[in-house]
Amino acid sequence: MLLASFALTLGGCATKAPASDAAAAAAAGTGAQTIGPTGVRGVLGIFAPFRIDIQQGNFVSSEMLAQLKVGMTPEQVRFTLGTPLLVDVFHAPRWEYIFRLQRSSGEVTTSRVTVFFKDDRVASFEGGDLPTEAEYLARIAGAAPVAKQLPILIPPKAAPSAPEAR
Repeated sequence: MLLASFALTLGGCATKAPASDAAAAAAAGTGAQTIGPTGVRGVLGIFAPFRIDIQQGNFVSSEMLAQLKVGMTPEQVRFTLGTPLLVDVFHAPRWEYIFRLQRSSGEVTTSRVTVFFKDDRVASFEGGDLPTEAEYLARIAGAAPVAKQLPILIPPKAAPSAPEAR
């Protein structure tokens, strides 16, 4: 009983955002940011309640951003990057592609890509240093298993046998 109440006290509320989220959100405007687990979760993570990985928003890779060009139409941008997560009514010529991945370990990865339009054409865009698709897949799936190198067994060459006498 005492151990269970201690674990609940350390784990906190499952819906409460950790303090590192505010720092991640503030730094999100400069490309991809990753912040590791901090505080109690970083030290006593084994005693915290189980948490799932939470992915929110649109993932935009560096390959996708490389395809984006000034002068593209909104339809071409939607085809290249997907539907924007945020289109503000008061700032219609600006599309926001916001991404956030919170791992169960407490690690938070955020990124933001902003596309600016003028006269229904891309005028400029901001994205920063974004991960590649391979890096993103490695992050959510974990490291790929390394193939075990098995020794190659070559049978010893047999000595030539003497011809049989008839």
